[in-house]
Amino acid sequence: MVLRTSGSAFLAIAATILILQSFLFTTTNADVFSFRRKTPQHYLHTTATTTPQSALATRAGNNENDVSSVLTELQETIQQLQSENEALKNQLSIPNKPTSSTAAAGSHGSHGAGGEISAEELESYLKQPFYAVALTRVGWLGVFLVSLSFTALIMNGFEHTLQKQIELSYFVPLLVGHGGNTGGQAVGSVLSALSANKVQVKDAPQVILKETLSGIPMGIILSIMVAPTVYYGMGISLHVTAVIFLTVQFMSASAATLGAAIPFACAAVGLDPTVVAAPAMTSLVDIAGLMGYFLIAKKVFKMFGIEL
Repeated sequence: MVLRTSGSAFLAIAATILILQSFLFTTTNADVFSFRRKTPQHYLHTTATTTPQSALATRAGNNENDVSSVLTELQETIQQLQSENEALKNQLSIPNKPTSSTAAAGSHGSHGAGGEISAEELESYLKQPFYAVALTRVGWLGVFLVSLSFTALIMNGFEHTLQKQIELSYFVPLLVGHGGNTGGQAVGSVLSALSANKVQVKDAPQVILKETLSGIPMGIILSIMVAPTVYYGMGISLHVTAVIFLTVQFMSASAATLGAAIPFACAAVGLDPTVVAAPAMTSLVDIAGLMGYFLIAKKVFKMFGIEL
C-alpha cells in the first residue's frame, strides 16, 4: 500500500513536471500572468494537444507575419518618399515665368526683365562687344547729361543769393552727393525686388510710400549728425546751418521717393530699368535737390530777418 502510494505520488510529480514544461513552451506572457486562473484540466488539455515543436512553429509563424508587415510598411513609406521626391523635382524643373509687368521691365531681357538671369543671357552679355555695350548706354546718358544742364540754370538763377551768402556754395556737393546715395539705395532695392519677382508694377504705390516714409527718419537722423558738425566744427553761421539741417531731410525723402518710383515707371512703359533708372534718378535728384536747397534758404533767411 505504501509502495502504491509512493508510486502514485511519483507519477503525480512527474506529470506536474511535464505539464510545467509544456506550459513554458506553449504559453505567452499573458498566459503566464493568468496562470492562477486556469484549471488543471486546461493544462492537461494543453499538454495533450500542444508539443514544443508546434509551439516553436507557431512563434516562427508569428515572427514571419510581423516581419512581413514591417516590410510592407517600409515599402509603402519608400513609395511615398519617391513620389514626393518626383514632385519636388518637377517643381524645381519648372522655370520662373515672368509676369506681364516684369516682362515689360526690360526690352533687352536683362536684370530688370523679371526672374533670374539665365545661362544664355549671361553668356550673351559676356560675348557682347564693348562698343555694343557703349552704344546701348550712351544714348540715355546723353539725354540725362543734357538734363543736368538745368542744374547750371538753377545755380545761375540763384547767383545773387550765392553772392550774399557764399557759405551756401560750400555744401552743394555734399547735398547733391547725399541725394545720389539715398536715391541709389532705393533704386537698388527696387531693381532687386523686381528682378526676383518679389514685387510687380501694381505694387508701386505701396513700395514708393514705404521708401518715402523710410527717407524721413533717415533725413532726421543724418541732419542731427551734420548740423552740430557744420556749426561747431566748421564755424558756419546759424542761419546757413539751419538751411543745411532742413535740406538734408528734404533730400533724403525726395531722393528715396524718386529712387523707388523711377524703376516702376520704366517698367510700366517698357524701358530697361537697369539702363535708365540710375541716371534718371541722379539727374532728377540733382535738379530737385538744388531747387529745394535754394528755396529753403530763402525761407530760412527770411525767418532770420536776412534780406537777399
